[in-house]
Amino acid sequence: MAESDYQEMLAQHLASMRQMEQEELLAASTRIQEFKAYVGARGVQLSDAAFSYSPPLGVTASAPGILRSLLDVQPNGRDGLYSWSELAGVLRPGHCEGCLEGRDFIVMAHPSFRRQMHPQGNWAPRFIDLFWSFKSPGLDKSVALDEDRVRVDLDGMGYGELDTWYGPPFHDDIASIALGNVKLRPPSDLSQVRVEMFFASAYCVDIKWAQSGDIKTFQALELKDESVLTSIKGIPHHPARYLHAEFDLAKGVFRHFDGAIQYLTAAEYFARRDSDFNMTYKDTWHVKPMSQKVFKLNGAITTKDWVELSSHFFAANPLIFEYFNGAYPKHIVDIVEKLRALPEERR
Repeated sequence: MAESDYQEMLAQHLASMRQMEQEELLAASTRIQEFKAYVGARGVQLSDAAFSYSPPLGVTASAPGILRSLLDVQPNGRDGLYSWSELAGVLRPGHCEGCLEGRDFIVMAHPSFRRQMHPQGNWAPRFIDLFWSFKSPGLDKSVALDEDRVRVDLDGMGYGELDTWYGPPFHDDIASIALGNVKLRPPSDLSQVRVEMFFASAYCVDIKWAQSGDIKTFQALELKDESVLTSIKGIPHHPARYLHAEFDLAKGVFRHFDGAIQYLTAAEYFARRDSDFNMTYKDTWHVKPMSQKVFKLNGAITTKDWVELSSHFFAANPLIFEYFNGAYPKHIVDIVEKLRALPEERR
């Protein structure tokens, strides 16, 4: 396709999306006015510009910290996560995954759970729907929420996308896993475009097992390639998904599991990506990378459930499948073999 044709097609698509948004906002105008009155009574003033529409999110109202002004539950002051049990006391499960419904608005999970961590994207498969439904006796569950946006079209439909995700098997003998670091990277002979297409732009996945007494600790960090950036207060950062878990060897279950997004500056990113968990940021810069915790589970978690949640948290990344299963998924193996049969300049 010629570049001019592509640009014309893109312009037509964007125009179509703008028209759809205008139509949906017009159709929801009564509901929007009702919501303005509702939040106004709680001290929040919203203009028409605060409302937007997109197929994955529906009609939303945006304002800094709007959720905290409307929700009668506040996050934990230490990690900024909301207690699931407290949320359940004031909200009910939504008809869309990643959502909890109140009488006047719908709460959404944090944008870091969305595809490419983009605020307008749909949920990355398939962590959110697994986490939303995850139950275990005595479980203490908490999650990060989108504090700057709420959904206002209470009867709006959900938005689904077809995708492939992996829930690989993994042996149950956690005690026998060797301690130390593991580093997994995409094949070095594939171009960045191919890595973006088939490895979710992954640069590497780092894993570390450690042990203290009867507690075995797992850490995993997924670093994307240098082109994946997000802006924080106007400064570009490299987002990296991070997992931490504690396995109780005496009880044979995980007792704690949490996930976060680390935001690395360019200097931190380039120093870290070819290193491992033995690198200490405090020794280098006297600070740790900016980090936001996005979920936490305390209680008995089986190895099977932990593997499934871990795999889907690193959405669409075959490297985590490789770690748990010893090989890439078959379709990735087939793709890599076909690419390697091509001349090097076409891989």
